[in-house]
Amino acid sequence: MEIYEIATGYTSVPAKVGAATEIVVEELTKAFIDNSVNAKIIDMADKNRKETDLPIIEVNIPSFLISADTSLGIIHKVKRVVYSVLLAGKLKKIIKNADEKIVLHFHNQYNLFFFLKLTSKKLRSKCFIAYTNHSGIWSLDLEDITDVLKRRYFQEAYALRKADRVFFLNEKMLDNAVKYLSISPERFTTIANGVNTDIFHPLSDEEIQNAKKNFGFENKNVFLQIGSIYENKNHKKSLRILSDYLKAHPESIYAYAGGIVSEEYQSQILRTANELGIESQVKYLGMLKPGEELNALYNSCCANILVSDYEGFPLVIVESLSAGTPVLLEINSPFSLGDGCVALNKDNFEITADYLLNNRELRSAARKNAEKSYSWNAVAINYIEEIQANIN
Repeated sequence: MEIYEIATGYTSVPAKVGAATEIVVEELTKAFIDNSVNAKIIDMADKNRKETDLPIIEVNIPSFLISADTSLGIIHKVKRVVYSVLLAGKLKKIIKNADEKIVLHFHNQYNLFFFLKLTSKKLRSKCFIAYTNHSGIWSLDLEDITDVLKRRYFQEAYALRKADRVFFLNEKMLDNAVKYLSISPERFTTIANGVNTDIFHPLSDEEIQNAKKNFGFENKNVFLQIGSIYENKNHKKSLRILSDYLKAHPESIYAYAGGIVSEEYQSQILRTANELGIESQVKYLGMLKPGEELNALYNSCCANILVSDYEGFPLVIVESLSAGTPVLLEINSPFSLGDGCVALNKDNFEITADYLLNNRELRSAARKNAEKSYSWNAVAINYIEEIQANIN
């Protein structure tokens, strides 16, 4: 079986920034190869690509479009369209030259939409189209997002109807897609994201103290939130949950990191901290590099918070668990990932914090859970089995 992992065109693989889907493409390809699958990545050309041994077929795009646009503005949209059109041309050549049916695994609605529109049905019959839906918006209540789906996700709806196999990152996303599209779910299934347990791992006590010093966390208990600085990540909610506890415990701080998608929302976060009287205990860390630096940050904190309005399957959960750092999830969270995940509730946060700070066994349980259930090898095997069962 030959699988082509289609990179999105947001930033080149391996990602130099915290780009979740690009990390998925990279890690899945590695795991496929480790399982004796002939796997390659198709990505935009980038002369400044991070060094890698992965087999990458490049698609040339105008040089001014190559860098990542973290604001997701007009340049980002133009790049997605340009890359998708040129990508379709590259894929058609690959399909024509293939001796047997190949697997094209897409991760972005633009990429698959334009491929479907620009490629004949006859040519598409020579490939198996797999699509992983990373759009967390599908996890909200359907009646609240129908208008948004019609306006902004019509390409994805088209892609979901046409793909041979569709992978959703949680059950709510799958159920909503079935209802919205009014189709049978026989081509749909759920699959988790994974984590590189070699990169994200527990550090020694000495290493943790050094990391805390580097981040300015000495003698502090740190509650962390990782994710783009945008409304759906709900940083302001985290501040409101933590505010009473932080005021009662000046040795504790709230730290957050990620690329700023909305400068206005970043200002709102800081204003909220000021209004709650905890501005001195709130620290923005900027955008961290994926890998060693991010692992050190997880290890420096007592917990990682997830209160997003919507998510597909955030890598930060399993990365944190793999580093041995517990994850705080709301009671109504769509994610129930077992050991290392703790219910988050403002009314009993004092008790929760005490439990986190005085339970070393919890950190060990988090790590073991990640190793057992969320390695990229386990995830890749799930993909392989699903594709092999449906390719013919």
